This record gives sequence, C-alpha cells and structure tokens, in this order.
Amino acid sequence: MKPFELLDQTLSPDGTTLRLVRRDNEYIILVDGAVLMSSRMHGSEEALATLACQRLRTLRQPSVLIGGLGMGFTLRTTLDLLPRDAAVLVVELLPAVVEWNRGLLGPLANHPLKDQRVRVEIADVLVTLSSCRDQFDAVLLDVDNGPAALAASNNDALYNHRGIAAARAALKKDGVLAIWAAQDDRKFQQQLRDARFDVQVHHPRGRLKKGGPRHTIFLSRKS
Repeated sequence: MKPFELLDQTLSPDGTTLRLVRRDNEYIILVDGAVLMSSRMHGSEEALATLACQRLRTLRQPSVLIGGLGMGFTLRTTLDLLPRDAAVLVVELLPAVVEWNRGLLGPLANHPLKDQRVRVEIADVLVTLSSCRDQFDAVLLDVDNGPAALAASNNDALYNHRGIAAARAALKKDGVLAIWAAQDDRKFQQQLRDARFDVQVHHPRGRLKKGGPRHTIFLSRKS
C-alpha cells in the first residue's frame, strides 16, 4: 500500500490538527491521524442532501443552510436537486477547508462552490444559526462525526439542547433539520423529539449501492 502524501494541514480552534492527504486517486482528511472523511466514501453525504431536499424541489426560492463543507459532496447533491432560484448558505469553520474545495478537492464534486446560488461564510455554524430566525427551509449539518465530536471538542455545543433549539428557530414552518452522524444515538433522537421535531432515522451506506459501513441521518421536521 502506498504511503499518504501530505498536501496541506490546518488547526481547529481547540488545537486539533487536520491534514489533507492523498493516496493514489483518493483524498482523505485526517484528524490527529484518524480518518474523518474520504473521497471514496461519500454516499451517505449525498443521501443527507437527498433526504433533506425532497420537498424543496417544488418550493419557490428555497433557502438552505449547510453546516460543514467537507469535500463538497453534500453541497453538490443539494445544488443538483434545487431549482435555479434557490439560495444555499455554506457555513464552514475552517478557512483551509474552503480553500481545499476551491483547489485540489474542487473537481471531486464538480466545483460546487462556483455555483452562483452558493454563499460561503467562515464561521461557527451555531453562531450563524443563533442569529437567524425563520429563515431556512432546510438545515443540513455534517459537522465533525455528528453528536459524537471528533475534530473539535467545542462541536458538542451544536448538538446539545441549545444547538437544537437554535436550529429549530432558524427554520421556517415545516422546515427540515437533517443531521449526518457516524453512528446512531438513541439519546440524541429523544433530544430532537423533546425539541418538538418529528424524527425519522435513516441508515444509508457510506458508498450507497456499493456498500461500505452504515452511517446515520437524523431527518427531523419542525412540527
């Protein structure tokens, strides 16, 4: 097996090191040596967008917030599903991740950041959600590993009661909150229900039809 080629690295606010590496044609983002995401396994990220955007296709000027850019696969699928008058706000904490997607990672998802419907904000998504009210038809969160933080310990705040309440307030009536997670979490499901969301849980494979591990998507509608 060929070794990793280090392409770039950056630090999260709590000092965690993220590295962008390449092995053959595969791009990988490592968090302190552990794999956070791979360009060969993005089926569940696409499923996140597909599930969240089902009802948005027929809306006029739908507005979507995506928390966490990753390698751009969730954003690409979202753009492919939404009409031309949609507006998509991507909130990414780390400037380096945005630059990676504008450069080396851009071709993987066909350069979604070049789409005129997209606006990028370098910020903590919880801060952005807390400043919005009744603004989005859907909020898609793919931050860290979901409720179990890996890349930055302060990501926990996004998935506690305060974070869920902020996401709910930022949604329009009947808006959808869709959250990607590496694994299921019954306690988190109940937190969503306690916050007056109607919750469905899906378990798409990392590579969809090609298999891979099962991930979890919490699909919640503002009731």
